[in-house]
Amino acid sequence: MLAPGDVAPEFEAPTSDGTMLRLSSLRGAPVVVYFFPKASSMGCTRESLGFAGLFPSLAPHGVRVIGISVDDREHQTKFATDCSLPFPLLADPGKEIARRYGVLGAFGLARRVTFVLDRDLRVTEVIDTILPATHVEKVRRRLLPAPASPEGGTSR
Repeated sequence: MLAPGDVAPEFEAPTSDGTMLRLSSLRGAPVVVYFFPKASSMGCTRESLGFAGLFPSLAPHGVRVIGISVDDREHQTKFATDCSLPFPLLADPGKEIARRYGVLGAFGLARRVTFVLDRDLRVTEVIDTILPATHVEKVRRRLLPAPASPEGGTSR
């Protein structure tokens, strides 16, 4: 699995809206790449809705979000539509992206792992836990400024 400091491997894959997306096209902006096991499953829905809720706070900072699973494009399209996701989901039915990132798990599904990439597409954080909400919270802490405390400092 990739580790902090690694350059994220290039990929090109179809998005839920049918367009092709290359990771390198996002260079110059922070990117959150989250892998999830199965479109429309309970945990993956919870995680994707969590990132959708966080997205309005990330977007003004230029942060891009991409979700990836080994589901085909049709499943990704339905899942993205059902959840009203404001970011693309990528289909990886050949499991090549999941393999390159080291997240292909049991039963041929991607493990729930999130990679936070800097503007040069270098990994700055890896979140590897089955708990969907933890991924969203750690991304929020990593990429958003801490709220100011009443005393004028930050609350961190």
